[in-house]
Amino acid sequence: MDFSLLLLYVFSVFTLVATPGPVVALILNTSLRHGARRAALTALGSNAASLILALLAVLILRGGLALDPRLLHGISLLGCGFIGYLGLQGLAAARQPGELATVATRGLGGGLGKGFAVGIANPKDILFFVAFFPQFIGISPHFGSSVACLVGFWVLIDCAVLAAYIALARQGFALQYQRLLSGLSSLVLLAVALMGAVYSGLALSGAA
Repeated sequence: MDFSLLLLYVFSVFTLVATPGPVVALILNTSLRHGARRAALTALGSNAASLILALLAVLILRGGLALDPRLLHGISLLGCGFIGYLGLQGLAAARQPGELATVATRGLGGGLGKGFAVGIANPKDILFFVAFFPQFIGISPHFGSSVACLVGFWVLIDCAVLAAYIALARQGFALQYQRLLSGLSSLVLLAVALMGAVYSGLALSGAA
């Protein structure tokens, strides 16, 4: 086992996961509006989606799977629509009188389903994993052991970072400004959806 390479991988994954994006925005929004339990389920759903995308990337690396880029962009476009819907839903809830935490959400299996849907909404992450994993595949002499280690550490770090965001959102200062923070996180979701839709739309029109 190449521990120096493993440490570099752990640092890289931590930096990538901790960088705010649609999943982090959703986690913060859910924690503020519905509490830590719903946010934890959302994080688990997102983590399951990342695991599936990572495993699909492994199949591509082994040559057992080939995906049409147009299919990925098409699914991504649909996913952007869903992320945008969540952003609009969050903004509407932030403008309602009363405590945000009392606003109920239904459908898609609650937090678990929403987390999975947002996580799986960007299938282009498969291409990221395909490009990222080979840089660290040499941590062990066996491909299978290396992949298991890389995916396992990704899942652990992802869970730990999202748990930290959930705890942060439940602190006193965050709860004091929960309406403002919920609105900002909803705006992040809308911005990500818009940029992703433009990118995927241009990619599809160029591939046509």
